[in-house]
Amino acid sequence: MAALGIDGSELPVEVYDNGVRHVYVRLGSEDEVAAVEPDLRLLTGHGLVGVNVFAGSGTHWKTRMFSPLDGVGEDAATGSAAGPLACHLARHGEIAWGEQIEIAQGAEIGRPSTLFACATGSGEAIEAVEVGGSAVTVARGEFRIP
Repeated sequence: MAALGIDGSELPVEVYDNGVRHVYVRLGSEDEVAAVEPDLRLLTGHGLVGVNVFAGSGTHWKTRMFSPLDGVGEDAATGSAAGPLACHLARHGEIAWGEQIEIAQGAEIGRPSTLFACATGSGEAIEAVEVGGSAVTVARGEFRIP
């Protein structure tokens, strides 16, 4: 919590691993999420790839994902974090299993995005997780390896 500059989480803080490890911290409001100024050096010491702060209700959620170990700092749209967020919310009764959520992310770094996620199953067994959205190309490149 100190690395994020916050007092605590409104839900249990849990780590989800879908090939990429993400931890989730729920704040009281979207304004609190927007105001987070993490100490990326301190976050690096925890060995997590993605640290997600989020707030919202019903089907509308705002999130920010910090990933100092990945060299990203803050990501504009994190598909690998959207699915576990839906699982986390369903596991803690914030949404129903099978309910699609809309996730706003990236505004604080000038790259607003919208993702959609849905988790089906139950707290005992997650059956499926779907994540979607749209994207635009912001850069192209080519590598030539001898």
